[in-house]
Amino acid sequence: MQQRTEMNHQFAILKLTIIGFLAVSLSFVIGHSREGVSASESTEPVPSVDTTKPVSEITAPIGGWSFRNHVIPVLTRLGCNSGACHGAAAGKAGFKLTLRGYDAEADFNVITRQSLGRRVNQIEPAKSLLLLKPTMAIGHGGGKRMDVDSLEYKVLSEWVANGMPAPVETDARITKVEVTPKASSLANGAEQQLRVLASFSDGHTEDVTKWVKYSSADPATASVDEDGKVKMQGHGETAISVWYQSQVSFARVANPYPNKIAPEVFSRSPRRNFIDELILKKLQILSMAPSQQATDREFIRRAFLDATGTLPAPQEVESFLADGSANKRAKLIDSLLAREEFTDYWTNRWADVLLISSDKIGSTAMWSFYNWTRDSVAANKPWDKLVREIITASGNTLENGAANYYVMHKEVTDLTENASMAFLGMSITCARCHNHPLEKWTQKQYFQMANLFARVGLKNGVRAGDVQVYSNPAGEVNHPRLGKPLPPAPLDGEALAFDSPKDRRQHLAEWLTSPSNPYFARAAVNRVWKNFMGRGLVEAVDDMRATNPPSNEELLTALTKDFTYHGFDIEHLIRTVMNSAAYQRSSKANETNKQDERFYSRYIIKRLPAEAVLDAISQVTGVATEFPGYPAGMRAVQLPDARVNSYFLTIFGKPPRFATCECERTSEPSVTQALHAINGETINQKLRAPGGLVDSFLKLGATDETIINHLYLSALSRRPEKEEINRLLALMNQSVEASPVNGDARRQAVEDLVWAVVTSKEFMFNH
Repeated sequence: MQQRTEMNHQFAILKLTIIGFLAVSLSFVIGHSREGVSASESTEPVPSVDTTKPVSEITAPIGGWSFRNHVIPVLTRLGCNSGACHGAAAGKAGFKLTLRGYDAEADFNVITRQSLGRRVNQIEPAKSLLLLKPTMAIGHGGGKRMDVDSLEYKVLSEWVANGMPAPVETDARITKVEVTPKASSLANGAEQQLRVLASFSDGHTEDVTKWVKYSSADPATASVDEDGKVKMQGHGETAISVWYQSQVSFARVANPYPNKIAPEVFSRSPRRNFIDELILKKLQILSMAPSQQATDREFIRRAFLDATGTLPAPQEVESFLADGSANKRAKLIDSLLAREEFTDYWTNRWADVLLISSDKIGSTAMWSFYNWTRDSVAANKPWDKLVREIITASGNTLENGAANYYVMHKEVTDLTENASMAFLGMSITCARCHNHPLEKWTQKQYFQMANLFARVGLKNGVRAGDVQVYSNPAGEVNHPRLGKPLPPAPLDGEALAFDSPKDRRQHLAEWLTSPSNPYFARAAVNRVWKNFMGRGLVEAVDDMRATNPPSNEELLTALTKDFTYHGFDIEHLIRTVMNSAAYQRSSKANETNKQDERFYSRYIIKRLPAEAVLDAISQVTGVATEFPGYPAGMRAVQLPDARVNSYFLTIFGKPPRFATCECERTSEPSVTQALHAINGETINQKLRAPGGLVDSFLKLGATDETIINHLYLSALSRRPEKEEINRLLALMNQSVEASPVNGDARRQAVEDLVWAVVTSKEFMFNH
């Protein structure tokens, strides 16, 4: 076998040597330049290159293999320009390529000019290091990457033999990729071969199935190999991303659960708006029955906490439960959106996104920014207008709170990255140093966008926090490798001329908030959706890259379209989500959907945010939390600053607002939380406080049963079951009888009861 491989390699060397001599001779005759002939120079579209044929039958397109469109994809396929190989920051063994081939011109020079050009041998192509090493004809640290009879070898060797044409500006550029089949339903263990076609700017198409990078959003549901063959591994649905050069697309594969569900289960399921239609459509495809609708007592507690971060008062619960009108849930939703608590809660949510904190701008400026944000929420300012006012903000920071955004982010890189994360839901930080490894954004696009912030000027005033924000008439940001500025342009938008008198931030704001922007509205919709539904349609909410597709693309598209059509109205979006039957489903699973955490067949149980937990404990115990430097009675959700002295809020996951990332807010349980709930001062001091709930119960002489009923109604928005009352009454009696001092024993029993309720899962979680 080894002897045959060596013979094959020797034959390949002989064959390509002859080809090389002919190519060199021909170049002298016809004046073939080193740049080669671009496919785009042909007057007719170039025929498709079908890589599904046997290697021997595949021929190069007119003009030969392109370095930009063929050689680099081969190197990417082989892993040569990956971060673990020559695409690393320092390269490997003195050979450094740009990550995933983001700079064709630089890679061409490295391959053909560096190291005395020894990486390629135009006279004897098969003796090129570019071919010898990956075939392991000579030692290669990266191991064997291809065979001499492979298509990869054919492309590289024929490109060398053809004179190594360089990338030129007139090269055809990829415009889109299409994958087929776009959607398919497969049985467990079944396989499906994907086919990917790439379209180019000169009108030609190529089958690039062999060169695409594939990935599965959920490998436990379906895996995909490097050739695009999908294999179903389990029940459910997932997206298979296909990535070729700068373009991304995806196919969906589903394997319905083995549940036998009568069609009328779906036809009779309540539909209150388009959300329900699209979720039920998905559930029917997957054979998952939706859970029943939540009870009124479940719904009122859920709606209060999700919309306002507060618990309903006992009288509000009883009034809602007694209301017999058919539209009482819709009326409750409308009333919640009109409450001050709604404004407080959503101001806090957007303050997290905007990173409002005195850490960088001082207390006075922080209050200015917070009050501007709160006024915007209270007025239901359209989301596009709110963001536009931030991006274009100028003037005194104490008078125009939005201008503090530029004081918080003085560096253009900070502005570029935070604005992208906050308003587009995507991180482009990687593109600061090289093309994004998980996204289509290039380093050039990054610095074009950064240049939109290059002319923001700041001038300090005489008072603390007094800064004047203005637009400079000059100023550029240089691309670090090119050493020169690039025309300022949004990520997917048109560039401005360097000498344009237009405010560059205005140009960015127009693109950013445009209804045609495919990212802006989707990012806002996804953030709001997660708040109410427990999981983003794209998860995480600030990871909305093309290679991380949503669990229900049709639904996200419909929500985005509706949000945009209604003028980026956040309250309209919230009202639409809360009124859906999907939001109003029970959190209790049935036999068919107990494994579902992605398709909204039931309400996803979630722990309350840190501020809501603390405020709920204060509300139930009747004892407000004291925050140093703030007025008495201020709730945690009303705190304007991330810098607050509260051990409880810190350990329960209140974000420090250092970075625009959903990951800053944590909801995972910890031992520290458990220990603080048991022995910490927060709850114990509220239980012992004079004038608090426990003190009031004892002074009024309330019976144990009255105490239990009131506590359940105020903390859990329900009355206790008969079995619960009997069990708790018995425990309280045992506690009192076991103590020699009855007065203290009764108080201790009541304190223990309140503590048990406010530390229970039912209290700490929304369900």
